[in-house]
Amino acid sequence: MTERAKFVGRSVPRLEDRPLLTGKGMFAADVSFPGQWIMRVIRSPVAHGTLKSVDVSAALALAGVHAVWTAADVAHIPPIPFRLTGLKQLEPYRQRVLASEKVRYVGEPVAVVFAESQYVAEDAADLVELDIEPLPALVEATAEPGAFEPGLMTEPSVIWKGYGDIDAAFRDAHAVVSLELSVGRHTGVPMETRGAIARYDEARDVLEMHGAAKVPHWNRDTMARMLGRDRDSMQLYEGHVGGGFGIRGEIYPEDVLACAAALKFKKPIKWIEDRREHLIAANHSRQQHHRIRAAIDAEGHILGIDNEFFHDNGAYMRTHAATVPDLAAAMLPGPYKVPAYRATGHIRLTNKTPCGTYRAPGRYESTFVRERLLDAIAAKVGVDKVEIRRRNLISTAAMPYALGLETLGTHIVYDSGDYSKLLDKALAIAEWPKLQQELKARRAKGEKVGAGVAMFVEKSGLGPFDTVRIEVKPSGGIEVVTGNASIGQGIETVVAQIAADALGVDYQSITVIHGQTDRIDRGMGAFASRVTVMCGEATRLAATKLRDKALDQAALLMQTTADTLDIVDGDVVRVGGGPSMALSEVARTLPDGLIAEDTFESTHMVYPYGVHVATVRVDTETGGIAIERYVMAYDIGKAVNPKLVEGQIAGGLAQGIGGALLEEFLYDESGEPLSVTFADYLMPTAHEVPPSTILITEDAPSPLNTLGLKGAGEGGTNPVGAALASAIDDALGRPGAITVLPVTPQRLKALLT
Repeated sequence: MTERAKFVGRSVPRLEDRPLLTGKGMFAADVSFPGQWIMRVIRSPVAHGTLKSVDVSAALALAGVHAVWTAADVAHIPPIPFRLTGLKQLEPYRQRVLASEKVRYVGEPVAVVFAESQYVAEDAADLVELDIEPLPALVEATAEPGAFEPGLMTEPSVIWKGYGDIDAAFRDAHAVVSLELSVGRHTGVPMETRGAIARYDEARDVLEMHGAAKVPHWNRDTMARMLGRDRDSMQLYEGHVGGGFGIRGEIYPEDVLACAAALKFKKPIKWIEDRREHLIAANHSRQQHHRIRAAIDAEGHILGIDNEFFHDNGAYMRTHAATVPDLAAAMLPGPYKVPAYRATGHIRLTNKTPCGTYRAPGRYESTFVRERLLDAIAAKVGVDKVEIRRRNLISTAAMPYALGLETLGTHIVYDSGDYSKLLDKALAIAEWPKLQQELKARRAKGEKVGAGVAMFVEKSGLGPFDTVRIEVKPSGGIEVVTGNASIGQGIETVVAQIAADALGVDYQSITVIHGQTDRIDRGMGAFASRVTVMCGEATRLAATKLRDKALDQAALLMQTTADTLDIVDGDVVRVGGGPSMALSEVARTLPDGLIAEDTFESTHMVYPYGVHVATVRVDTETGGIAIERYVMAYDIGKAVNPKLVEGQIAGGLAQGIGGALLEEFLYDESGEPLSVTFADYLMPTAHEVPPSTILITEDAPSPLNTLGLKGAGEGGTNPVGAALASAIDDALGRPGAITVLPVTPQRLKALLT
């Protein structure tokens, strides 16, 4: 008998690329319907002010304009709800779809125009007159809180997390190491800006929205409630997505406005964001200021960490609510033993674009802070930066390791890990001893070169569930339907590989359907590096159930027992040889079809981990930083498709470099954004992204799912700022020099003067 092919663990070609490579991709801007109206948003040009009036008369008089809405037209629509970490005290700070009495950031939607074309809509938007009385703008999260509304201050909440006797740790410490550190404001900036195309099918009484991404089922259910509709009378459809990175696919005011207008006017409504809008209106992220101190013994062992930080959330609390500061507080201890811990996170509102999640939210920030602290401890006790990490790492014998903290509704329990082993492997690839000798020799000749190390623990596989339905079609095709979404991570390929192995078919015979709320009743979507873990295990369960069902039916037809049969390359065969039949033939004999559905549930996340090693050269004349080499080692338990994992890590590195060296949203003292084009908001190109070496290891499979899976989406980004800061310190010969990200040429030059 021919042996079954195995696909899990192989770098097989992606299934999702053919339509993209042949020009058949369907992105939001490609979706159009006959008779559609174009929506254009009128945005506040003032960061903070009293909205006295909105005059739409001139716009309405323009030929081709169908309607103009202000806040009065949408007063019945409630504020946009929270999806994650929605603390009750944050609810008064949610954003409404159009501003009414006040505006709180440049770019806030104030009115919308509906017109026959994009050109007319833009002309009409210019004719809308806003009378705004400016108010003082709050632009620093570390400043004293001000008034948001009567009785509400601009500090909506303070996050407290901790365990152990922190006061005793500092009382008994041999020394205390203190730092003040900041991470600048930046965000995902995908190639494709946001878009929403809404259509109301009156005959079916179904409201559709095309251009969905990330969490289509939650968005469907939530927007249906906001618009007073039954969830089954609204459906969302995902097309191709030109980048997600955490910021695409949340509910924004524009999504709700387009859907409300389609209902009201019984016309398709299309809205596509331009780049300036995207830079001032889509979720920003990252900006935090930390004041951290560590209690240590004489050998540099950590006795306790106390961290107070200020999270700049911008003008409103959007769908992520307290997610980012909560993750920053909860994940800061990383891979190290920290006997006592306290984090105090001040959520502060400012007159800037509201914030949400961006790849490795809260961890990019807290890893930078923690790893800067480890480097400072090494300098304090006079040991190498690698050695200080070894002394403090959690041992393999301690796994599973309960951190004593919670985040995203789960207890943090590191499921498995061998942190010391991965550190050894990363240093071996980087040829660390040889590298140190080479750098020393180059520094002796006057070059400013150095190497840095950063370690981290990620979280992935957020539950609580994923459901998958698999069907063998009578025609022979196999369809897998999931409530997840594709944002470029290769979900179709990975799910097909897992299903193929469990079922006994070629992965290329499988079609994976995702992001279509009318095809499966519920789904959690794609975020928190959860898809491979949750959807992968649900797929395996459903495929195994389908296989058993197929073998039972085939046994009846072939007059044998199921244990004498197997499925190989899509055929049911007798073990040891003999007659066979195709799965499609089996499917045709079942009145209800050959279908199986299963759900995987999990109350705990899984925790991949990694090590980055960076080598840099600093130009003291220009303040420029060249990354000469970069090594990334990441243990994800089990790689379904190693090449896809490498792609995720390499892409993540580019984004991490952006936040470490280039990208930053800046504002003047009045709250006016200064980074509204790509001339001002600088992003890395191929020139700035160095050659990298990627090591994927499988030393610590997760015990929480059968395949041992852990997520891989954020490990390329998480520690980049930390590793580069460590390397720049080394190049300058000044431990602790880098305290602010991004390390722009201006900031570096200021350090050198």
